Amino acid sequence: MNKTIRRSAVFTLLLVLALLVRATWVQFYEGQALADDKDNRRNAMEQYANPLGNIIVAGDAITGSAPTKGSDLKYKRTYTDGSLYAAVTGYSSQVYGATQLEGIYQDLLDGTDTQLKTPLDTITDKRADPGDVVTTIDPDVQKAAYEALGDKKGAAVAIDPATGKILAVVSTPSYDPSRLATGDSDAWTKLTKDADKPMTNRALRQPLPPGSTFKLVVAAAALEDGLYSDVDAQTDSPNPYRLPDTTTDLENENASAPCENASIRVALQYSCNNVFAKMAVDLGQDKLRAQAEKFGFNDKSQDVPVRAYTSVYPSDMDKSSTALTGIGQFDVTATPLQMAMVSAAIANDGKLVSPHMVEQTSDSDGNVLTDYDDSTETREIVSSSTAEQLQSAMQTVVEDGTGTNARISGATVGGKTGTAQHGENNSQTPYAWFTSYAKSDAGDKEVAVAVLVEQSDAARSEVSGNGLAAPVAKAMMQAALKD
Repeated sequence: MNKTIRRSAVFTLLLVLALLVRATWVQFYEGQALADDKDNRRNAMEQYANPLGNIIVAGDAITGSAPTKGSDLKYKRTYTDGSLYAAVTGYSSQVYGATQLEGIYQDLLDGTDTQLKTPLDTITDKRADPGDVVTTIDPDVQKAAYEALGDKKGAAVAIDPATGKILAVVSTPSYDPSRLATGDSDAWTKLTKDADKPMTNRALRQPLPPGSTFKLVVAAAALEDGLYSDVDAQTDSPNPYRLPDTTTDLENENASAPCENASIRVALQYSCNNVFAKMAVDLGQDKLRAQAEKFGFNDKSQDVPVRAYTSVYPSDMDKSSTALTGIGQFDVTATPLQMAMVSAAIANDGKLVSPHMVEQTSDSDGNVLTDYDDSTETREIVSSSTAEQLQSAMQTVVEDGTGTNARISGATVGGKTGTAQHGENNSQTPYAWFTSYAKSDAGDKEVAVAVLVEQSDAARSEVSGNGLAAPVAKAMMQAALKD
């Protein structure tokens, strides 16, 4: 063999060896990463090769699967009343991925969850039949919130105080997840560029200033600390109240309200800013923050199981800023979920059961895989005595105060209104809040709710928690308490 042929043969052999080494490396070391790559079309083909499992509300599937035409993806996701339940389900899209319950339980819903596999499935690597996600959502409460919010931009949450079950999660304006199922680019562009952000879950993921609804937290801190013995004790509250170290007087919305040295009950009834601003300063930011954190503020791992954005009580403030936090302003922010949790803990005699909107997961035969009702945590937020007094004061708000639009015949209702400043120097339309609880006179049903109206067609002078948010809360509470 001449030298040229021999060299060519050696070079070719080296190329073959290099190819074998590379193929082995890709197969055994990079194979899983390539298989899991989001741009790997085979993953989507496999995921949508069969119908997906379903998300269940009150025994009925609110999701489904339908055959596709002219695609290598055999099935697409479908939704029943998609806009009504979008804040619960999220979306499952062949192109844009999955969010919320669709994303959290994606492996269960497409059959790749290891809990679903039999020993034979594991050996053969066969995809199991998909499982289902059973929610705690009450369709009547969900619908009541959605219809009552209507064209308003806002959100609402309802919780069963005794069990922690989330009965409703609504965010408006909403969207139909079915439009995203096949990756409609026009629909995606329109939704993502919409100034009203319909795909933002305002109920769980948009903390905003809670305004006067936060006064419940301040009142709880004052009673727990012993600053005041009960809700009817007279406070030390000049009216107007001058913010510490400033020349600014904090006044009340209702100038004729009896807010000077008002008791906690009267201060909640008329939503007296002077009382709670002074109370926050007297308590100090550390004590107030500690009470807020008991309710769930500053918790960065609040999963229901969708990750809720953190509601915030700030730190390192001067006294004037601390005063403003007492009325739910400065840098205090809260989600409707958080403010529903405040009312739920008060209604449940001071104990907060961890809120959750999934009751259980099951396999294709209905066998329970995980029961979330059995794993709830209960913690004491305030004493039963404090809770009882706050319940009574909240009832006064609804019976003869700023929350009369939430009255319900045949039920005991307690609530707190809130109107939060928005924009520089309060230049934009304020946010309207209402948080409340209701118990049927028969004593067999109860519910806690929070409603935020971020924007409506009401004139600025007509924006109030009682005028905009309380009627939504009333509709939800009535739906939850009905036989």
